[in-house]
Amino acid sequence: MAQAQNDKPVALVTGGSRGIGLGICEKLAAEGFNLAVCGRRAAGDVPGGLAVLKEAGSEVQYVQADIGVPTDRTRLLTVVRDRFGRLDVLVNNAGMAPRVRADILDAAEDVYEEVMKVNLQGPYFLTQAAARWMREQGKEGRKRTKIEPQDQRSEERSRQSFSIIFITSISSTVASPSRGEYCISKAGLSMAAQLWAVRLAEYGIAVNEVRPGIIATDMTSGVKEKYDKMIKEGLNLQPRWGTPEDVGKAVASLVRGDWSFSTGGAIYVDGGMTVRRL
Repeated sequence: MAQAQNDKPVALVTGGSRGIGLGICEKLAAEGFNLAVCGRRAAGDVPGGLAVLKEAGSEVQYVQADIGVPTDRTRLLTVVRDRFGRLDVLVNNAGMAPRVRADILDAAEDVYEEVMKVNLQGPYFLTQAAARWMREQGKEGRKRTKIEPQDQRSEERSRQSFSIIFITSISSTVASPSRGEYCISKAGLSMAAQLWAVRLAEYGIAVNEVRPGIIATDMTSGVKEKYDKMIKEGLNLQPRWGTPEDVGKAVASLVRGDWSFSTGGAIYVDGGMTVRRL
């Protein structure tokens, strides 16, 4: 596999071939990133959305990998290193809902374990490996290549270096007893983002969290009628579904350096759903 040219920053987006992940990839492609995209489906089963990224001028490497499996995580980063030779941004987006929704009084342990491996254990240890690589690059004196986009962004933004972003959920704090394993995994991931922010600050690696609310994806398609009704009745302050593009915009602003004096924080992309009201 020929290595890509080393003059563009590289982002690795897990679960990036559809839904929120693809929305993030599209925005990062527009920001001038080459992209490593991972997912559990075989390359031949990935829809044509990745072609859009290439049309934006990005080199794209798709890797079939399950981040809940340690050997897959190792292989994923090996492919990224061999293809691009660098990693500037990691977006921990991959996640799953429980295969069987069950009241927490009846939930099965094997379902719990699967969700935890994919949603929490996988991102935690993928971040560990990616952070070590970013630290290695920092010691070699490499910072992100300055990009001159059409919007003539400021010098301050161009100095943004390495970044790790956790895509969590409003379920970090909003309890859903019919999918307790999902809520617990996202709450744990929110703490993981803070832990890594503390640990990696000395290396100039910003770590932040994006918390989506109700986003229109295949994961939520099965409950569309339920949430249509709830949104109409005022669930969100902004009366609509969120989109993958909404989440992608938040991620793009973080890696662009718009939040250059921020780490360890959470950006809510939930239409005001979690604002407490009387």
